[in-house]
Amino acid sequence: MEFHQILRSLIEEHNITQKQLAADLNIAASTVGSYVQGVREPDFSILMRLAEYFHVSTDYLLGYRLKSNITPQEENLLQIFRALSREQQELYLEQGKAFLKVNRKEKYFPSTFLRKNNIGYR
Repeated sequence: MEFHQILRSLIEEHNITQKQLAADLNIAASTVGSYVQGVREPDFSILMRLAEYFHVSTDYLLGYRLKSNITPQEENLLQIFRALSREQQELYLEQGKAFLKVNRKEKYFPSTFLRKNNIGYR
């Protein structure tokens, strides 16, 4: 994905307008518009401010990925997580931990036992 597509996606995920982003970064709205349209790209200082604003790395903004074992799903989870407030992030983590507990129960107990005893099921 190219920079302008990544920026557009981040703006949408954070539910802000280009105008709001421009005001928050103290740059012209037309400048942000040109970034989103792919007409211009930011200099290093603006790139760093964008990364800080969206809580992502500059590598992420530039679409650069090291070869790693991270799957697209894991990357998507991280992107979603970063778009949440601190309180929402804590709740998200607690829900993940609850899933792990259910998985552990299913590992040690047959599904029929869990269903019969209403363990981990609603």
